[in-house]
Amino acid sequence: MKIKDMFTKNITIKKRLVISNILMILVPVVITAFIGFVCVGIIWVSVTHGMGLGFEDSEDFYNASRNITMIIEKSLEKGTHINLAEDLKGISEMLDKNALTLFVDFSGENLYRYGHTTDADGTLLEAVEVLGGEGFVSNGSRELYIQQSEIDGSAYRIALFASPSELSYNTLKVAIVLSTIILLSVVFFSIRLTNRFLTKFVFQKIERPLDILSNGVMQISNGNLEHRIDYEYQDEFAPVCADFNEMAARLKASVELTEQHEQSRKELLVGISHDLRSPLTSIRAYVEGLLDGVAKTPEAQRGYLEIIRSKAEDIDRMLTKIFLFSKMELGEYPDNPELLYLDDEVRQLVRALGTEYEEKGLVLSAGDLVPATVSADPDQLRRVLTNIMENSVKYKTKDVGTLTISLQEEDSGYRLSLCDDGPGVSEAALPHLFEVFYRSDPSRQNPHRGSGLGLAIAANAIQRMKGTIEAKVSGNGGLEIVICLPKAEV
Repeated sequence: MKIKDMFTKNITIKKRLVISNILMILVPVVITAFIGFVCVGIIWVSVTHGMGLGFEDSEDFYNASRNITMIIEKSLEKGTHINLAEDLKGISEMLDKNALTLFVDFSGENLYRYGHTTDADGTLLEAVEVLGGEGFVSNGSRELYIQQSEIDGSAYRIALFASPSELSYNTLKVAIVLSTIILLSVVFFSIRLTNRFLTKFVFQKIERPLDILSNGVMQISNGNLEHRIDYEYQDEFAPVCADFNEMAARLKASVELTEQHEQSRKELLVGISHDLRSPLTSIRAYVEGLLDGVAKTPEAQRGYLEIIRSKAEDIDRMLTKIFLFSKMELGEYPDNPELLYLDDEVRQLVRALGTEYEEKGLVLSAGDLVPATVSADPDQLRRVLTNIMENSVKYKTKDVGTLTISLQEEDSGYRLSLCDDGPGVSEAALPHLFEVFYRSDPSRQNPHRGSGLGLAIAANAIQRMKGTIEAKVSGNGGLEIVICLPKAEV
């Protein structure tokens, strides 16, 4: 059984078709040849042994013997009996037709013999000797006719043997016709049976994989995205089943991604509503205070207006980031990558923004920066770094915090690290920092400190640069953002 399974697992449909085509020809030919050989053998045995091809009765045999004897006598009257064999070739067909055996003796010596003898022939010859040396005798299964003739003073004895039968020569024709019919029937049924077997042999190999694929499609259509096809045979359907499994895996990933995007969209709407409500409520309260005359002095009124302006700026920044993130998600944000010296970009950015961030209470420091060439959009790269810096400023707990930037070379690219000494985040929250409006983000409680979109925009931009970004807990307990970018092909 194991050998059969190994054979069926490794045989392909193409091989099965080749085998089927060969057997479709070979099997009927072999069966027909065998049956034909049997039929021919039966007829040949009948002819050669006088079985069923003799005379219908003894009178027919007697008359035929008389006629053959007359022919032989005429041949002997022509002259010497030396050429008797040549002269009697004409009656060989008659002898074969009637399964006769002919003896011609001259002076007690055999002159001519044709046909086959049996064990009973000697007994019949002795019986004729008792009757005077010529005449007709029979033992029921064998007949003998002997005639003695004197030609030109020479004595000849002509003996004819035959096996009586109820069948005649026409039986031979009937046997041939029946054999032909049998052969044609055998050809027809052998082709039909072979075709049926080989069709099953090939179709079964196709039907089962189709049923497996059909069931797989039904499972997927019913929502079972975990379904996979376990196909153990190595034939033409193996890559199809492998592609089906890959399709199912991609479909599952696509559905999960769609669900994730839908969840992100819902969270985005909830986050926008939450972040807009707080500054709008503040703006409304201070406007009502102005209208109601709560701020009576010019200084108080100016303070109210400055607060209103600050809240409006918060809303403007948040809407700008939402608009930017939406364009990135839709792939409509311009991306113009070029060769950049990443170490120089970092140094220039630290020099340009160092003073500004020191005034905000964050000291920017450029650590070890190895020479690095990457392919990236300079505007997007600066926005990523600026968003991370803003994130460090917003959540620092010290009066003066620090953000150290370092750049190292790795086998596959470059590793850019931005490490601060802020409060950091929990291990559980690290994988979710780059999600839109992550729930545990402290900005949910204080919209003035950020919309929660900065790191999501950074992750989207780094992904467009074919890089990766992740958050870790730094050695001093703060937050470390690690960006890996591939090396540029120069």
